[in-house]
Amino acid sequence: MDQYIFPCEPVANEESVVKGPQYRFTIINDKVLRYEWAEDGVFEDRASTFAINRKFPKPEFRVRDNGEDELSIITPSLHLTYNKKRFSLNGLGATFTAKMTDWGAEWRYGEEPGEGNLGGTARTLDGADGRCDMGAGIISKDGYSALDDSDSMLFDGNGFVTPRRPGDRIDGYLFCYGYDYQGAMESFYAVSGRQPIVPRWCLGNWWSRYHAYTQDEYLALMDKFQENEIPMSVAVVDMDWHWVKERHVPHTGWTGYTWNTDFFPDPVKFANALHERGLKMTLNDHPHAGIAHHEDAYEEMAKVLGHDTRHGDPIPFDPTSPEFLHAFFNIVHRQLEHQGCDFWWIDWQQGSHSRTPGFDPLWLLNHFQFLDTKQVHGNDSYPIIFSRYGGPGSHRYPVGFSGDTFATWASLEFQPEFTATASNIGYGWWSHDIGGHLPGYRDDECTARWVQLGAFSPILRLHSSLSRWMSKEPWLYRDECMQAMKRALQERHRFIPYIFSCNAATSCSTSSSSSSSSSACPLPLVQPMYWKYPQRPEAYRFQNQYFFGPSLVVAPVVTPRDDSTRLAQTKAWVPPFRHVDLYTRTVYDGDREVSLYRSLENIPVLAPEGAIIPSDRQKVLKNGCRNPTALQVIVVVGRDGQFDILEDVRDDDQERAGPSLAATVTETKDAGDNDKIRSSNGSALRTIPVKFDQAAGQLTARSAGKSWTFRFVSAQIEASNIQVRIDGNLVSSTLSSASPFNIVVEVPAVQVGGAMSEITIDIGANPQLAVLDHTPALHDLVNDFQTDIRNKDRIWEIIESKQPTAVKVSRLLSLGLDEIFYGPIVELLLADSRA
Repeated sequence: MDQYIFPCEPVANEESVVKGPQYRFTIINDKVLRYEWAEDGVFEDRASTFAINRKFPKPEFRVRDNGEDELSIITPSLHLTYNKKRFSLNGLGATFTAKMTDWGAEWRYGEEPGEGNLGGTARTLDGADGRCDMGAGIISKDGYSALDDSDSMLFDGNGFVTPRRPGDRIDGYLFCYGYDYQGAMESFYAVSGRQPIVPRWCLGNWWSRYHAYTQDEYLALMDKFQENEIPMSVAVVDMDWHWVKERHVPHTGWTGYTWNTDFFPDPVKFANALHERGLKMTLNDHPHAGIAHHEDAYEEMAKVLGHDTRHGDPIPFDPTSPEFLHAFFNIVHRQLEHQGCDFWWIDWQQGSHSRTPGFDPLWLLNHFQFLDTKQVHGNDSYPIIFSRYGGPGSHRYPVGFSGDTFATWASLEFQPEFTATASNIGYGWWSHDIGGHLPGYRDDECTARWVQLGAFSPILRLHSSLSRWMSKEPWLYRDECMQAMKRALQERHRFIPYIFSCNAATSCSTSSSSSSSSSACPLPLVQPMYWKYPQRPEAYRFQNQYFFGPSLVVAPVVTPRDDSTRLAQTKAWVPPFRHVDLYTRTVYDGDREVSLYRSLENIPVLAPEGAIIPSDRQKVLKNGCRNPTALQVIVVVGRDGQFDILEDVRDDDQERAGPSLAATVTETKDAGDNDKIRSSNGSALRTIPVKFDQAAGQLTARSAGKSWTFRFVSAQIEASNIQVRIDGNLVSSTLSSASPFNIVVEVPAVQVGGAMSEITIDIGANPQLAVLDHTPALHDLVNDFQTDIRNKDRIWEIIESKQPTAVKVSRLLSLGLDEIFYGPIVELLLADSRA
């Protein structure tokens, strides 16, 4: 099992340890302290499923010990006191220096997480119609949290796992961070390992359905997506790819490893056809029933494992056996991988128990399948699996499958909060059943809103049940919902330059090695608002609102629209500084609570001043998410901004890849070890920096081999003053305006010289966001209201009056209309106080 050894440094720095005969404390860093009790005095230095790194430079601390029954450890963050007996509520506690409350904060060993804990995540959403218990995470409004690691599996250092030693043992970690929530997660990742980079192709649209497709039907469906100009990246083949209910199958059928040749007469041809279409293929695997006698791999597995085949008895699935797992991966899975399976959907639903107490089968599958996939693909791709959450540390094995989601508005309403809250336990790559699975109901509007949420989620995977009434092909839905779904799926692929850059930057910015000093942290793509604004009560109230990378705030629509206005309402908090909605172009004052009203066309996606957001501008969006030859960069003026576009050169189209594209390279670290990310030709991540200087009104980008479009959204700019230079030389460019104050500058690739060419665009010193005239938008709103004409007249008279905005709002409120009529108007009237 040597090939399953992974880099970790679980033995702590001795200088950071305070211990006695039965206790040991390890001061990991300024935010984390490990506490251990061992009745026999034997402490644990092996890596656990949660903690794989404990060796860090000695932090600042001091110890007071009276030699008898009182021990104190004092750090800049905490004061721990201990009576030198078995840990108890009375004997072990800590106070903290963070000023979270007027009365101070105190932790005592064994106490349950308080109401301040902001939650973690759940193993699955199976059976949850709406909210479910998300457990406890690392982040708490109390400024501290404790994680009990006493019962987790251990890694034996030789490539496998081992149970904990018997006896009375306690192993826990105390996090103390005050309001520094992001710092808490930095420490969490430092101890538990960081999130791996996921491959670019997994960030596109996935197709999944529990349905017995034939290979011709599946390929025809993929072609129909292309005909409808909807790009895809992953083809999920659910359970019916193998024999399931046929007479020769000796069990219930969920488990299977032999292609159903009635449906897939030529699996290799099928896989090749998917690959030729730019798609990756994953197969569903329910491994619990083992290897039955009808499977193609049965005889070879039996020979390797010494299994008696005389009676055709199945080979039991035993993830606690290294011999079985090694054979399972290298015979059963390898045969199917050679036939075209790119990665595995581990659909484990059989609980957390195995023949060895403390060994969770899901954990074993996730860990070893991820390492096996990494070993098989080597440097050719970043490895991923597709499986359920197994507990703290699961973030090392992306991506997550959240289970069979109910197809209801209640489920949709909970998913944004569920996804964001998972980041509190470091789990950043959830993939949900977009649109819902079963049970539930058909609601085209709900499905469209779900797909819009999916476009701004970690993974967008369309999924549906066996029912003929629930399939998620957009063209099966009412026209306006179909158009909304189609736009969202296209937008997802448009934003992949932004999403992959966030993925690569956050995953490679810090090393899990103990020798690394403090640096940028591997934080999830989706983050709760309170991570950045922990002292603002508004950041906690709007639980469905979240950051999507560093430059976007998303407030999904998760409730039905009103029939009279065809608008849905979502409540949000606009963080400090002005923000622009990327779709409506509306400019909002920062630091305010608002009610946002949206038609079915879009959801609120807000970008702050200084935001730089790259997107794919290729006319035809292809399957597979290759690096685009044409980029659009959205720029929100008002503050300085910078964004590094990251691309893996292995994702270049072969017909266009060349020396000029690979010349600007950033070396980085792979997610699970210290090897540099390199393909067989020595390439790595390419960095394309884009920077905006607010005072000078100057944007710079440094790259080659692409055509560029720069869109200054809702900006007050005189187009005639714009100047474009390449390497300092003034060049001609194409200027256009899709709408007032939406200036587009196009720089063709032919004008860009060598690999290090610099594009400079001057738009005038200190540009500002425009004060927009919302009269046309207000007219369209009122025109579409399904209400009494006299109400429309009264509303319009108020809008057209020359009275101050406050008076207009007061008069609108006095009309006695339902909020759905005056709310959208008030939103626009009060959006920008400069108006």
